[in-house]
Amino acid sequence: MIKRLFDCVREYKKYVFFTLFFIIAEVVIECFLPFITSKVINKLEANIVDMSYIIKIGFILVLMAVLSLGCGAIAALTCAKASAGFAKNLRHDIFTTVQTYSFENIDKFSSSSLVTRMTSDVANVQMSFMMIIRIAIRAPLMLVFSVVMAYIMGGKLAGSFVVLIPILAVGLLIVARNAMPAFRRVFKKYDKLNESIEENVRAARVVKGFSREEYEKKKFAVAADDIQNDFTKAERIVAFNSPLMQFCVYFNMIFVMLVGSKLAISSGGSIINVGEMSAMLTYGMQILINLMMLSMIYVMITMSLESMKRIYEVLSEKTALSNPEKPIYNVADGSVEFDNVNFKYSSKAKRSSLSDVNIKIESGMTVGVIGGTGSGKSSFVQLIPRLYDVTEGSVRVGGVDVREYDIDTLRNAVSVVLQKNLLFSGTIKENLRWGNENATDEELREACVLAQADDFVQSFPDGYDTKIEQGGTNVSGGQKQRLCIARALLKKPKILILDDSTSAVDTRTDALIRAGFKQYIPETTKIIIAQRIASVQDADLIIVMENGKVSDVGKHAELLTRSEIYREVYEQQTHGGEDNE
Repeated sequence: MIKRLFDCVREYKKYVFFTLFFIIAEVVIECFLPFITSKVINKLEANIVDMSYIIKIGFILVLMAVLSLGCGAIAALTCAKASAGFAKNLRHDIFTTVQTYSFENIDKFSSSSLVTRMTSDVANVQMSFMMIIRIAIRAPLMLVFSVVMAYIMGGKLAGSFVVLIPILAVGLLIVARNAMPAFRRVFKKYDKLNESIEENVRAARVVKGFSREEYEKKKFAVAADDIQNDFTKAERIVAFNSPLMQFCVYFNMIFVMLVGSKLAISSGGSIINVGEMSAMLTYGMQILINLMMLSMIYVMITMSLESMKRIYEVLSEKTALSNPEKPIYNVADGSVEFDNVNFKYSSKAKRSSLSDVNIKIESGMTVGVIGGTGSGKSSFVQLIPRLYDVTEGSVRVGGVDVREYDIDTLRNAVSVVLQKNLLFSGTIKENLRWGNENATDEELREACVLAQADDFVQSFPDGYDTKIEQGGTNVSGGQKQRLCIARALLKKPKILILDDSTSAVDTRTDALIRAGFKQYIPETTKIIIAQRIASVQDADLIIVMENGKVSDVGKHAELLTRSEIYREVYEQQTHGGEDNE
């Protein structure tokens, strides 16, 4: 996991090495400052120096301090560049990996969880990375240098650290370990909080339509309070770091002052003198502060470990669909054949979404698919562009198993228009060119005329340059569906699949769209999933589905005589009061 995440540093590795170099230089200089200062103090005490010596040493100390400060500043700059670049590459890799996912992979992660992983989790890992390459290197170096210099300067007096360091280390470890479970719980709750926000924003009209604002506020408040409580509990435990640190610092100061003073007086300065006591106090402070920094790093890394795991889950997820070794790059025609197809969305699923499906569709045919909710209609059409792979059997397009095609080639030959298709922020032209980025203005208009969208687009003041707001909220459901159909037509597909994608348009417009298909794209295979019999009754072939199986296949007149399901739906819609204007 660490290796995979570190691979994201890439071009910013040089900044990591620069950071390490300047941190080492800063530490070495900083550790020699107390040593030089103690020598000056001893000479001043012995009255064996003059003012020129003091000025000379003072200049050296100032120069060393400036160099240390400069090294620290450069290290901070290079560290910031390395960590920010690492986070940028990490987000890029996550986003790129998600783009390769099949629907099966996407089903494993909620959209809110993926957003959290790309934002909060990446921010946590970035912070840990910054602390690792800067503080996690600096603190141990300072600790080692300070302990060595303390023993050189203080001798036996440095034995106090043998007691203090284990006490502080064990205490900080206990604090960190008790705080970690609360920190881990928080990240999972962030997913639920983001999911609540996402649902609320997406369904704002529904919330307001049912006057459920107060309910949503309370639901959000409960989730936010839950996170707050976990953070408060964790921070309350971590807060013990400070008094523990203060105890060790003041104990060391008192010990050095009392024991050091007694040794200095009793030995006449032969064991330890004033300058060495001053250095001992400084080194003692450095040792304890850097132990404190190491404890903070431990807490931060442990916190971000959960984030690392969540990010690694996304990066290591292998797409369920991949190109064959020798893919086929040409789709001969729009013929479709299902051969003993069985399909489950997950290997753990107890029930198959499709069972024993055998269908043959000739190229250029118009095929209707009818069935109740959960009958497997959408599952049926999603196997054609290989959004999922069959569990058993095979699906052939143009006489070739879809698993033998290059995935992009296959999907460029198949256009799918969903009931809830999405329009992106941008102009109508920009949205349409998702179907064909090189389409001319004339081709855009031709597709819209065929999809019965040209009239309402032309009615806008800016026509095809009209801005579409996020999610297409400034156009009606029927207008959105017609624009999505036009976008699909611009691909000039061999197979066009409409998954209940005319549900929001009136029956007259629906009929005009189908008539246009028949006249202008006769060689394209049209597969139309619909709830209205009127949308499919003129089809060359109608497939009736029930409980994931093909109940019957035939033309409108045939099915009326032999399919009870089809006849019942037809009678309900024609005699049950459906609007057929």
